[in-house]
Amino acid sequence: MRKLPIGIQSFKSIREDNYYYVDKTPFVKKLVDNGKYFFLSRPRRFGKSLFVDTLKQAFLSNKQLFEGLYLENNWDWSKKYPIIHIDFGSRNVSDVNLLKRWIIEQLKEHITIYSVKIEEEDDYGFLFRKLILKLYQEYKTQVVVLVDEYDKPILDRIEDTQKVIEIREVLKDFYSVLKTAEPYLKFVFLTGVSRFSKVSIFSGLNQLNDITIDSRFSTICGYTQSDLETVFADRLEGIDLEKLKYWYNGYNWLGNKVYNPFDILLFFDKKEFRPFWFETGTPTFLVKLFYKNKYYLPNLENLEADEGIISNLDVDNVKVENILFQSGYLTIKDTYTLGDEMYYLLSYPNFEVRTSFNKAFLNYIDRVGLSYRPESQIYRSIAENNLDKLKETLYSFFASIPNDWYRKNDLDRYEGFYASVVYAMFTGSGLNTKAEDTTNIGKIDLTVFYQDRAYIIEFKVVEKEAENKALSQMKEKRYYEKYLGSCREIYLIGIEFSKEKRNIVYFEYEKVESL
Repeated sequence: MRKLPIGIQSFKSIREDNYYYVDKTPFVKKLVDNGKYFFLSRPRRFGKSLFVDTLKQAFLSNKQLFEGLYLENNWDWSKKYPIIHIDFGSRNVSDVNLLKRWIIEQLKEHITIYSVKIEEEDDYGFLFRKLILKLYQEYKTQVVVLVDEYDKPILDRIEDTQKVIEIREVLKDFYSVLKTAEPYLKFVFLTGVSRFSKVSIFSGLNQLNDITIDSRFSTICGYTQSDLETVFADRLEGIDLEKLKYWYNGYNWLGNKVYNPFDILLFFDKKEFRPFWFETGTPTFLVKLFYKNKYYLPNLENLEADEGIISNLDVDNVKVENILFQSGYLTIKDTYTLGDEMYYLLSYPNFEVRTSFNKAFLNYIDRVGLSYRPESQIYRSIAENNLDKLKETLYSFFASIPNDWYRKNDLDRYEGFYASVVYAMFTGSGLNTKAEDTTNIGKIDLTVFYQDRAYIIEFKVVEKEAENKALSQMKEKRYYEKYLGSCREIYLIGIEFSKEKRNIVYFEYEKVESL
């Protein structure tokens, strides 16, 4: 049994030290055959750095590393190219001065590696161009430029708009060198998490081919179901493949769905289902944006987005939807066209992200007096079919939020806040939920499924006192009819929140008897 390449980004190490490897080398050939300048965005820990190193070893003509892989017999191994490999992922950058120093330091490392002589230069742009020209002259061949995590300096400071703009200008100036050096370049490949608009980052590099959403390259990173069942076949004994798929599969860039490699490798190592990928980076900044923009959380179940949301992140106007998609918390579920325009339906990729993101949403709320996790109590209440206990759990949670927290966030008059929190509590508990569930006469606020039971929930926000209407309205609209044939038991739950009291003032439930 081979070793699991957890955290290994070196193609050489993987090939020489008996690690599992999913052959991504067909994409190396496909890229080189289709152009010169490429950009790829994928979420963190998705194998971008390993693919960059795979490109590097191919252009260095290290044929022995590719034995038994697609590229072994589909590459010109007689040619070797000088490579400039810039990696912004290896350190945090606090300001533009440190960024400039970090760029110059990496360029100087290449000067040493290739033993070329270049006059001392303090300007990172000039030094970059001089290095490209010198390598071209010394080695009598074009140069390959690989940039990994091109956007990390910006993402490190994404909450500080002024610093982000300053850092953006430095990066824009740096990348613009690649356009003027075009005659001396064989191949250019940049990777990152975010797809910043070409105007803001790549204004000087408008020939860049963005392959992020391109069916030809949809599985360039990540493991397909076929990869899982062939490459890792000896690890699958006793594994519930459907549960594995439910937990970790589902990322989609207009092709086959893929797993995040980090999740799969950690799962095989630990033999337990845990949110491995999510635990490596809590989306605090995103959650802050949700509260700041009063975003209605259930919308993430079925979010409609246009090309602008999918393609461009503008540092001057950061949108929640942009970051959610580009960082991997949402993925493409479907597409449709209106006229000549393409539109996308986005949703959570899988159970891990869906559950963990909603827990993160709840964790951001300051609470006092709770000695337990409310999500676990929600799950127990539904599992035991104890709706009185459910009412108590919801009431206690809202009662635990200090008044000062509402004043800081100005959320007490935001009707969607209460529904968002309840949705997050049910979804974060790991229960099977469906928000904005469509029927022939309207939408159900939230439906919760457990075994052969369905709980249909209607939210209302009132000014002061209970209006006692939530349950009666549900009965009048007969939402439950949608599940009469598929669920053995159906319960209607009406909930009303008071803006003045900032808590539940009405909670009634009723079992549907006419089955």
